[in-house]
Amino acid sequence: MKARPVKLWTSKTPKMKSFEFKSLLLDTKVIVVKVGSSLVTNDGNGLDQVAIAAWATQIATLARQGKQIVLVSSGAVAEGMQRLGWKKRPTAVNKLQAAAAVGQMGLVQMYESCFSKHQLHTAQVLLTHDDLADRKRYLNARSTLRTLLDLKVIPIINENDTVVTDEIRFGDNDTLGSLVANLIEADALVILTDQQGLYSTDPRKDKEATFIQHATAGDSALEKMAGGVGSNVGTGGMLTKILAAKRAARSGAHTVIASGREKDVLVRLAAGEIIGTHLQATEMKTTARKQWLADHLQLRGKLSLDAGAVKVIQQEGKSLLSIGVTAVEGNFERGEVVACCDADGAEIARGLVNYSSAEALRIMRKPSAEIEKILGYVEEAELIHRDNLVLL
Repeated sequence: MKARPVKLWTSKTPKMKSFEFKSLLLDTKVIVVKVGSSLVTNDGNGLDQVAIAAWATQIATLARQGKQIVLVSSGAVAEGMQRLGWKKRPTAVNKLQAAAAVGQMGLVQMYESCFSKHQLHTAQVLLTHDDLADRKRYLNARSTLRTLLDLKVIPIINENDTVVTDEIRFGDNDTLGSLVANLIEADALVILTDQQGLYSTDPRKDKEATFIQHATAGDSALEKMAGGVGSNVGTGGMLTKILAAKRAARSGAHTVIASGREKDVLVRLAAGEIIGTHLQATEMKTTARKQWLADHLQLRGKLSLDAGAVKVIQQEGKSLLSIGVTAVEGNFERGEVVACCDADGAEIARGLVNYSSAEALRIMRKPSAEIEKILGYVEEAELIHRDNLVLL
């Protein structure tokens, strides 16, 4: 379905008109809810107990309806700063990590207190990209979260800021929320923010900005609109949310971006009301193995492909052969995940490579029949087998 832009309402809370579609949360069971730091900390002024209590009440209502909720929450660093008496956010990594460690105590304590009033248990789960990049740890995290949901426990997830480095960061909790949605094969991802949803341009700067009520997740026009490829204009955090919706859609999860300050927003969405921006997933759920491949944020290298290789991968579902590779970038070993890009540099797929970067450089543009002659051995006839290749 194409995006339906509607005029920007001047009131603080836009009044949604009735269209032919209903909320994408209607009839869903497993939902990942991501709450932004400005909401959790009342715009940085310490944890907002009233707001957190309200979300706990809403989630408890959904739980009684038989829905399973995972909560991805920011706010640990801000809470840690307040507890330590710091007025200015530090720039040193060790101090930020210390603040996160202190703040996690308060954040989890607050959630535990609020949910306990509804006779619901919570569980803290801290993740890094390494947890999802390693196949065994990925499956362990998946199994743990599913077990918690089956036990009717509310998982509270955040990035493990106390040990994370730039090399293994998710980067933002929008991305983390989408990865968790993929991990547990959620039906929907709800991104609660301090804005009403997505706009055609930044409404703070453009009075003619229009509100996007419904669109297809992964639509390239949305990325261009938000300052992605093909655009020179950025609009704050809009792009990260659009990319999160695109990632969540790979496992069939719809995304809703709405204001966390909207009264009973989660309950109303689940009841079918249209609030915020709804980005619909059109793709079928991928297999767990291929979803794991798609979820890799850090890739070990890149293979540039000719038009023929792009065609057989995208249209014919075949393996990648060395003859179709025009360039090799990065330093990777056999079995690591690499990106496959077209002539314009756009990533079309990623997969587990059968040869190291040094070997790939020697056999690129060569037919499979010559691999043994060039290398003195043959690991596989394919550079990446189709079973280890996922389209993006």
